[in-house]
Amino acid sequence: MAVAVSAATVLAADVLVIGGGLAGGWAAVAAARAGASVILVEKGYFGTSGVTATAGPGHWWVPPDPPEARALAIAQRNERGFGLADPDWMARVIDMTWRTLPTLAPYYTFSSNERGEPQYRGLRGPEYLRALRRMAGDLGVRILDHHPALELIADPDGVIVGAAGVRRQAGGDWMARAGAVVLATGGCAFRSRLLGAWNNTGDGLLMAAEGGAELSGMEFSSYYTVAPAGSTMTRSMSYMFGLYFDADGRPLDIRPGPDMTRALAAALMQGPVFCTLERTPEDIRAVMPRVQPNFMLPFDRWGIDPYTERFEVTLRGEGTVRGVGGLRIAGRDCGVGVPGLFAAGDVASREPVAGATSGGGAQNSAWALSTGQWAGEAAARFGRRTTPRLMSGGKPLGRYGLRPRARGRRVDLAGVEAAAREEMLPYDKGLFRSGAGISRSIRRLDQVWCEVADRLEPRQADRLRAREAAAMVATARWCAAAAQARNETRGMHQRLDAPDLDPRLNRRLRLRGVDRILVIPARPHPAQEAAQ
Repeated sequence: MAVAVSAATVLAADVLVIGGGLAGGWAAVAAARAGASVILVEKGYFGTSGVTATAGPGHWWVPPDPPEARALAIAQRNERGFGLADPDWMARVIDMTWRTLPTLAPYYTFSSNERGEPQYRGLRGPEYLRALRRMAGDLGVRILDHHPALELIADPDGVIVGAAGVRRQAGGDWMARAGAVVLATGGCAFRSRLLGAWNNTGDGLLMAAEGGAELSGMEFSSYYTVAPAGSTMTRSMSYMFGLYFDADGRPLDIRPGPDMTRALAAALMQGPVFCTLERTPEDIRAVMPRVQPNFMLPFDRWGIDPYTERFEVTLRGEGTVRGVGGLRIAGRDCGVGVPGLFAAGDVASREPVAGATSGGGAQNSAWALSTGQWAGEAAARFGRRTTPRLMSGGKPLGRYGLRPRARGRRVDLAGVEAAAREEMLPYDKGLFRSGAGISRSIRRLDQVWCEVADRLEPRQADRLRAREAAAMVATARWCAAAAQARNETRGMHQRLDAPDLDPRLNRRLRLRGVDRILVIPARPHPAQEAAQ
C-alpha cells in the first residue's frame, strides 16, 4: 500500500528497505513475514523501476532430484567462476530459490507445460514486480514511491539506524528511523542507456562505504550487451543467431560464444556494424513475443524485419548491473560488516555465485531473490532487538554531493557524470584494458573526485542529481582501483598487458575507503585454495 507523508515527517519501523526492485521486494516480504514492521522506499515506482521490470528474468532453477543435478550445476558454475566462487553459497541460493519462488503463486500466474505443470524458471518482469508489490502490501509493508534515499543515519556507536532522502513528487524531505536497513539499490550502469538502468547510479555503494562497508569484485565490471543502435533494447538472446557485417556489407567473423562481445567491440572500434537475425530458429521467433515482449518494439517503430533485413547494432555497458562487483557480504545473513546494515541483489558483490564471470540472468535473479530474503530476515531479527534506539539521536553520514569540504565555485554536474561514463564505458577502457590505460583513468577520476569532495554543493533542487553524480564517480574509482590491482586476465577482467592467470591472485580483492581507496587481497576461501 502506498503511503503519503507530510514534508519532513519522521517515520519509524523495525526495518527500512531502500530499493523496490527484485531484491528489495523479496527483502520487504521476508522482513514482514518475520514479524517486523517494514518501510520500503523506492527512487522510482516499486513495480516499474529497475532492470527486472523491463525483462523476462529466468532463475537458477535446479530440482533436488536427482541429487546429482544440483551438484553438476554447482560444479559447472564454479568452473566458470575462475576460482573466486563459493559452492556453499551456490547450494544455498539454489535451495532458497526452489523453496520460495513458488510462494509467489497467489499473486502471479506461472506458465504451464503441456502436462499442466507450473513452470517456475522464467517470469515476466513487470508482472513479477507487481506481484511482489501486492504481496508486500498485503503483509503490511509501507511503500513510499518516488522517495530516493540520499544518505544513511548512524547512532554514536556507528550502528545504522535509518536513512534520509527527498520526495521527488510531493516535495520536501523524509527521514525514516529503523532498527535495521537493507540496501537493495541495484548496481551502477553509468547512465549507459542500458534498458531499465537509468536509476542505477551506485547510490547504495556510496552510502554504505560512507558508513564503513567494504566492496569486492569491482574489477569485474566490463559486461556489455548488444542492442540495436539508437535504442536501449538490450535483450540479447536472439543475437546468438546473428550474422554481422561491416558498413560495406562484408561478413565479419563474429560467432556465438564467450568471445563474441570482444569481437563485436573490436569491429565497432573500426566502424559501424550491421546485423541480421535470419538464422534464428522458428521456435525461438515464435516464443519471443511471450518471453521478451518488448524486443520487437524498436524494429516495429522503424519498419524493419530483423529476421530478413540488416540493422545497425551497438554495445551498451552494464557496469556492475550484469557485472559482479558490489558491497562485500561479510556473513551468511548478508550483513556488510556495519551493524544494522544489510545488502541484497545487485548492490552486493555476486562473487559467491558468479566468481569472475557474470551470473547472467539466471544466477543474478536467484541471487536477488535469495539475498533479499536472507537480508530481510536478518534485518528483522536485528531491527526488532534494537528498535529502542529509534528514540535516540542519529548522525547523517552522507557527505559527497551533499556536504563538501569547501565552498565557492560551483561544480559542473554534467561534467562529473561525463567523466564517469568516459572512463568506464568505452570499449578500449572496459574490454581491452591495460595498466597504462587504467592509470590514465585513475588520474582523471581522482581529479574529478577532488572537485566532488571539495566543492560539489548543490542547490536544494539538485541534491539527488549531485548525489547520483558523486556515486557514479565513486563507483568508477573503485572499479579502476580494483582493475589496476588485478594485474592478470581472469574471467571478464582482461588485461592486454597481462593475458594470463596469476595463481597469486586467486583471491578476491576487497576495497575500503572513499577518498583514499585501499585494495586488500582477501584470504582465499577454502574452495579457492583447492582450485589453486
